[in-house]
Amino acid sequence: MSRDLQPRRIAVLLPCCIGDVLMATPTLAALRRAWPNAHVSWVAGGAARALISDHDQVDATLECDPLPQRSLASLWQLLRLLRAGRFDLVVSLSRSPLVSLAVRLSGIPLRVGLDSAGRGPGYNLRVPLEPGELRHEAEIYLDAARALGHDVSDCCARMPVQDALWPELRRRLTGAGIDPQRYVLLFPAGGSNPGMQLLQKRWPSVHYARLARELDMDVVLVGGPQDITALAEACKGVERPTLCLAGQLSFAQIALLARRAAVSVGNDSGLTHLAAAAGGRTVAIFGPSDPRRYAPFTPGVLVLWKPGPLPHAGVSAGAAPGWNWQQHGIAVVDVCSRVRDFLATRAST
Repeated sequence: MSRDLQPRRIAVLLPCCIGDVLMATPTLAALRRAWPNAHVSWVAGGAARALISDHDQVDATLECDPLPQRSLASLWQLLRLLRAGRFDLVVSLSRSPLVSLAVRLSGIPLRVGLDSAGRGPGYNLRVPLEPGELRHEAEIYLDAARALGHDVSDCCARMPVQDALWPELRRRLTGAGIDPQRYVLLFPAGGSNPGMQLLQKRWPSVHYARLARELDMDVVLVGGPQDITALAEACKGVERPTLCLAGQLSFAQIALLARRAAVSVGNDSGLTHLAAAAGGRTVAIFGPSDPRRYAPFTPGVLVLWKPGPLPHAGVSAGAAPGWNWQQHGIAVVDVCSRVRDFLATRAST
């Protein structure tokens, strides 16, 4: 790709979902490093758009269906957005051939996109990938920046924090008896988004309750409005002050809570990725999904996983037949020990 290319308006297209968008922020960083003066719009839907709208390297967000390939109406809406944006360059990180077609019809001069097993015919700079190849998702997304000739060194997932939000959050913590200087932040839910349902990714809630008791710190639990039950189960028997915040916080508030927590612990979920990208001390517990593909793409994250049977195609194929936490997952005693060691190591550095 020519070094003389200087696009004025860039569209990054990854409509869904929270974890995927965060794993694409290294690609955003590479684009920004190459073209700091370009206007960058991110095209996304639902929670993914709400998340990325807080990113300081994004100038604007454009709202589309989180899964635009699921209807002609959604594809038409996406096409209209791309045409109206008058972009010089679109970087599409979607694997859908229908999304690729919409990008082709947009009239954008340079169309860079993932070509998964030949499913990217609408791009004039195709980034080939093999669906079954074992690579981290963030590295796959970074291939789009590499195809443009960009330096991707030191590009990791990052989400800025807004310290101005802390006084209000501090009031909520202290009002519930939580010590704002030392609390553990737990994400016991996840495994559900517009593109996938894989609830087996949730480490059992009773294990979170035991972990909270073992750490002997005040506990803050965060999830979506549908996660009230999971959060309540995860703090049963915890004698320290607890605060359950199901569907009550913005992504910016969650990022700041994670940044200031003694440690954040969660499943393979978007909120765990958010905690890591915000610079918080983060522990990610994996089960039927492969951390070599999906772990937070941020230095210093502790990933806990017991290797076991996994589908060759990744989470799109669901969990391996018969997979369960009791037989195949990491044991609660091991998680408690590793998290305690992680806290001790971080406290000494």
